[in-house]
Amino acid sequence: MAKMLYAATMSLDGFIAGHGGDMSWLKPYFGPDPEMDGLVHRIGALLVGRRTFEGDDPNKGTEHEGAFGGAWDGPTFVLTHRVPPEPVPGVTFVDDLGSAVAAAKEAAGDKYVNILGANVARECLDAGLLDEVLVSVAPVMLGDGTRLFERPGGDNVRLERISLTQGPLSTNIWTRVLPR
Repeated sequence: MAKMLYAATMSLDGFIAGHGGDMSWLKPYFGPDPEMDGLVHRIGALLVGRRTFEGDDPNKGTEHEGAFGGAWDGPTFVLTHRVPPEPVPGVTFVDDLGSAVAAAKEAAGDKYVNILGANVARECLDAGLLDEVLVSVAPVMLGDGTRLFERPGGDNVRLERISLTQGPLSTNIWTRVLPR
C-alpha cells in the first residue's frame, strides 16, 4: 500500500519558497544528489496543492520544467476548491482531502504518494495521513516565504529519523511521522 511522503527542499531558515512563492532560489542547489535523484523512481503519484500546481517553476521554459526537474511522468492529483473549466492532461482535480488521498494512493500502488505544497502536507499531517517527511536542507537563508511546516499555536510533531545523507549541495533528512 502506498505511503504518503512530504518531500521538499528547504532553506536553512525553514522556507520551501521565497517571498511571493519565488522558487528561483533553488537553482544554485540543483545538482547530482543520489537520495533525491532516486526518489522520483519510488513515487507512484503526486498530490499537489493548487498554489503549488500554479506556482513558480524555476525551470519554466526549459527541458527541465515540471516536478523533479521534468523527470516526473505519472498521475498528478491537485487538491483544490477551484477546478479549472478546461481539463489539464495527466492531472485530476479533487475538491476534498480524503478523496484526493484515496485516489492518489490507488494510483501509486506500492510506491509513494509525494506531496507537493506546504498546506496540503499540513492538512495530511492534521488528518493523520502523513507517513514520512524527506527534507533536503540547502545552505542558504531566505528570510521570508513559505515555511516547510507552519501551525501557529500548534503542537509538536514527533518524528523518527530514517536516514541522514549528505549530497554535494545539501543535507537530506528522511523521517517517519510517529503516532500522536
